[in-house]
Amino acid sequence: MRALTYQGPYRVQVEQKPDPRIEHPQDVVLKVTRAAICGSDLHLLHGLVPDTRVGCTFGHEFTGVVEEVGQEVAQLKKGDRVVVPFNISCGTCFYCQRGLTGNCENSNPGSDVASGVYGYSHTTGGFDGGQAEYVRVPFADVGPMKIPDDMDDESVLFLSDILPTGYQAAEMGEIKGGETVVVFGAGPVGLFAMKSAWLMGAGRVVAVDHVPYRLEFARKFANVETVNFKEVDDIVLHLKDMFDGRGPDVCIDAVGMEAEGSRAHRVLGLGLKLEAGAPTVIEWCINTVRKAGNVSIIGVYGPPWNFVPIGTAMNKGLTLRMNQANTRRYMPHLLEHIQKGRIDAKGIITHRFPLEQAPDAYHLFAQKRDGCVKCVLMPHGHA
Repeated sequence: MRALTYQGPYRVQVEQKPDPRIEHPQDVVLKVTRAAICGSDLHLLHGLVPDTRVGCTFGHEFTGVVEEVGQEVAQLKKGDRVVVPFNISCGTCFYCQRGLTGNCENSNPGSDVASGVYGYSHTTGGFDGGQAEYVRVPFADVGPMKIPDDMDDESVLFLSDILPTGYQAAEMGEIKGGETVVVFGAGPVGLFAMKSAWLMGAGRVVAVDHVPYRLEFARKFANVETVNFKEVDDIVLHLKDMFDGRGPDVCIDAVGMEAEGSRAHRVLGLGLKLEAGAPTVIEWCINTVRKAGNVSIIGVYGPPWNFVPIGTAMNKGLTLRMNQANTRRYMPHLLEHIQKGRIDAKGIITHRFPLEQAPDAYHLFAQKRDGCVKCVLMPHGHA
């Protein structure tokens, strides 16, 4: 089959790989119909995720058609269309039984850091991802959700990751009716966090970014106020002034380890690798949010440490919540939001590419060119 492969930092290419096969009786093999490029894939591309091995295939946001079915799979049959959550979960372990599918201990037993994840390095199990013609899906009765017959693949594609991730970001902020929310990052996850904040009753939502077209997109897509942090003297003081000098009730970090805004953090984290990325936005969230407020961290950071102002968080009495998204638990609820027209999930897609052009798509997305908000790959052409 044809698949995207990692060739080292900043280098990916499409090449021939062996077709995936059934390795366990609970597996299925999917023919991939759509695969998205996620902002967290860029951390892999840039060599920032440990144990990303040459030859591995990225891609944790995908839909597909069931091609082969393992002997113990009861819920799926050949020909079913499904959308697959990015985290691989067994459904039976301590965490899965509590709805914490993003913390499954059986899909990645060699690590205490994360569950298994498709196409996200051997740190998360070494599973090949879906930016390919075919992909193996373990625990197939647990993760994949059937796509309704009256819906196209792109309408539900983002149930695989960024929509539940944005929704959980807002939920972890414990937004109550009328509360004020600042979302750092106007990328796909940030956009869905903004939409979710409104659904949860927020009274005011502000997006912070530095790319003008992304801020404009956020205004139109999510109906939010916007701030370009490169156009103000001090983003923390500016935001506090916007909220009566006190700060907002909730701050959401939807950026993660490659944040702009602090030369020191970028040198230490991205250049010298003395911390796990640039935790600039965590620092902004802690300093911006009001005392006794909530900080929700959904942007991706790698282990083992970052320099963050935990003393400030403690003395301000903040609540910090963070996790990989427990994707599967939100999928049915968010599907209903899409069906009812409350969220136009595929409305963030700005670019579509055949699989052969995946390297160009990665660099377009990474360099924020041509108004790119979200790229989708089509391994077999148009469905």
